[in-house]
Amino acid sequence: MTDDKIALRELLEKGSDASFLREMIGFAAERLMALETEGLCNAAPGERSADRRNQRNGYRDRDWQTRAGTVELRIPKLRQGSYFPGFLEPRRMAEKALTAVVQEAYIQGVSTRSVDDLVRAMGMEGISKSQVSRLCADIDERVQSFLTRPLEGDWPYIWLDATYVKARRDHHIVSVAVIVAVGVNTDGRREVLGMTVGHSEAEPFWVEFLRSLTRRGLRGVKLVVSDAHEGLKAAITKVLSATWQRCRVHFMRNAMAHAGKTQRRIVSAWVGTAFAQNDAATARKQWRHVADELRPRVSKLAALMDEAEADVLAYMSFPAQHRVKLHSTNPLERLNGEIKRRSDVVGIFPNEAAVIRLIGALLLEQNDEWAVQRARYMSLETIAPMSDDPFVSLPALAA
Repeated sequence: MTDDKIALRELLEKGSDASFLREMIGFAAERLMALETEGLCNAAPGERSADRRNQRNGYRDRDWQTRAGTVELRIPKLRQGSYFPGFLEPRRMAEKALTAVVQEAYIQGVSTRSVDDLVRAMGMEGISKSQVSRLCADIDERVQSFLTRPLEGDWPYIWLDATYVKARRDHHIVSVAVIVAVGVNTDGRREVLGMTVGHSEAEPFWVEFLRSLTRRGLRGVKLVVSDAHEGLKAAITKVLSATWQRCRVHFMRNAMAHAGKTQRRIVSAWVGTAFAQNDAATARKQWRHVADELRPRVSKLAALMDEAEADVLAYMSFPAQHRVKLHSTNPLERLNGEIKRRSDVVGIFPNEAAVIRLIGALLLEQNDEWAVQRARYMSLETIAPMSDDPFVSLPALAA
């Protein structure tokens, strides 16, 4: 222990050294490995004990990639059996899924040059189809279990968004829509509800996806937030009987296309005055006032505002504490960004199953992260009254 204190003091004395954080991580990792191997051997290094179960047998070097940079580790080896640090395994599900997709593309001969380079860099040239099949089967089982799990309780708010990736289908490269649904339940917790892939965003596609969610138990939906996807509004009315909120951010982008370049900032601020109102009635009144003022000069924009009024301002009829998260699909932007980042590594997916495998694994990991967050996405006091269950939505008793 004295040697440990001396080593730690030497690190602390380095102060602002750029490598300080990496060395601290390395120091902590070495202590963890020493403690783990001591427990496996049931004796300290060099200790003579009748209770000893194993002995150390040198080290093997390994680079550990961390957010602070590369940390060089010396992993202890044992004479009997093997040892691998618990903090290095298992690999994250998304990393396994990415590896599986890359390998599948490689063995099927449909990979791009970037995938080929990645395969060589990861040392995977010697993989076999059977190895890839086993890896894919393990991931697919976990992803499908997650995507088909029962949905319990009420889900007042749902966000839907689509992103596009390239995949091979019948020896052709096609653009595949990946639909992701995220919801907030009456506990104020956020979860990934499901995903699907398809080639059309017509009403039947949306109807089938929403029905698949209701078959798993989705209920109590009050508001669905999305971009203006074809057929979605009709599907929401038909399947969920819920209100549709048109993404305010996407609407503003479409609206500004009708304004001149020099006027966009002014027009945007003017339209935004409707969003600054305190209630739905004054917001609609201000919206119509702005549309009427714009009509003589920008008639197309005014007509667009007339058409979109109810959909863009739908969120104003819901609790004020929730509105900042209800007016757009921005809560999904980070998730979509991660999907695109991982998809860009693959470039062209070998098939649609590979799309579901990788993106499903990403969604599973994100859902796990949300589950362990201490803070709720929406407070229990403000979200509970949104439930259709009278035992959940009962107001608090007066003191």
